Amino acid sequence: MKFYALHFLLFLSIVTNSCFQNSKKEVPPGKGGQGLIAVADTNNSVININGMTLQTRYNPPVGYKRIVADDNSFSNYLRNLKLKPTGAKVKYYDGEIKESDVYDAVVDMDISNRDLQQCADAIMRLRGEYFYSQKKYDQISFSLTNGFKMDYSEWMNGNRLIVNGNQTVWRKTAEPSNTYTDFRNYMEIVFTYASTRSLSQSLLSKNINDINIGDVFVRGGSPGHAVIVVDVAENNKGKKVFLLAQSYMPAQETQILKNENDEKLSPWYSANIVGELYTPEWTFDVEELKTW
Repeated sequence: MKFYALHFLLFLSIVTNSCFQNSKKEVPPGKGGQGLIAVADTNNSVININGMTLQTRYNPPVGYKRIVADDNSFSNYLRNLKLKPTGAKVKYYDGEIKESDVYDAVVDMDISNRDLQQCADAIMRLRGEYFYSQKKYDQISFSLTNGFKMDYSEWMNGNRLIVNGNQTVWRKTAEPSNTYTDFRNYMEIVFTYASTRSLSQSLLSKNINDINIGDVFVRGGSPGHAVIVVDVAENNKGKKVFLLAQSYMPAQETQILKNENDEKLSPWYSANIVGELYTPEWTFDVEELKTW
């Protein structure tokens, strides 16, 4: 559960709209079960164990090609995320290991030692990191649970968030600065006051037939969860497959999810579905796909 000396009303809003988990020792499975054979042993044509980015680790399934992504796009950024070596384990914010067999790889991106970067937060982190890497600072902006729009440009100018009950305002309390440390401190405050609900409300609904890299499956609420599409491939009949990444609760490193419903396709997921999308730790309605 997130905590950052919150005033009660805003704190309550965040708690009731976070990712949900009963215990970090017992992760609730999605439909499809646990205990699968390692994907690298069953799907060698898809997985290159020596690849150190998402694109080099995972080949498209036979008959599929990756969709085109512009060099400087968010899509290309996600497709080229650095991964930890094959076999690496996800770590929680406190350094403990996530043993659940639900992920195929770990994104090589550090997290803080506070229980903040959960599901929606990890998605906002990726979005923020992309814009920061492109020096598009004015596009780094996220909505908080009370609807307040938290722009990084304000943070750069030395303004800091002041919370009074469920009201938030900017107040200049620091010197203007734009170091990477400044950006990370800003993101930690976003993680504190944003949630799956605020993320869901800030995105636009999308049909799964039009799924693209960077789209998000999100259910805002309590419990709630969110996963992000980090790659898409298509065959000559227009059918698509996609890769998913997530964090979860408590805060943990971002991971590439297995597809427990189709070992031969895993970790890719087919977009040729109706009704529900089953992921290892959550079941989404197909209509919960959204975009920026």
